[in-house]
Amino acid sequence: MPTAYARCYDPAGARYGIPTFPWRLAPDGYATRRQLRARGLRPGGQEVAAQLMRESRRRKAGVSVAFLYRVDHAKPVRPMTSRKWGALALAMLARRTCPECRVVYSYCIPRSLGMCLLCADAEGQRAA
Repeated sequence: MPTAYARCYDPAGARYGIPTFPWRLAPDGYATRRQLRARGLRPGGQEVAAQLMRESRRRKAGVSVAFLYRVDHAKPVRPMTSRKWGALALAMLARRTCPECRVVYSYCIPRSLGMCLLCADAEGQRAA
């Protein structure tokens, strides 16, 4: 096995406490949260069963980690209720409404500005 994978390969879990595999080399029966969600499943309260690891220059620790869960212990995703759909619709409406002019836009208001583009431009004109 190449030296790049040596740090990331610990199937017994002696080094990191849980079985560790190199990126993209997880055994069958394990999946990440995203992979479970794509199959219509959720972890369902189970503990992390293993992890994937790869070296990364971007991370401070020098490695990127993805946690794996057992597919056979996963549970189906709970369906959205009408109340959840309503709450989600109200939250999205609030994200699209400018707090200054109270206009509802077809896009989400940028959080960096805190208001719509027209109000931000007008405020910039006043400040100059």
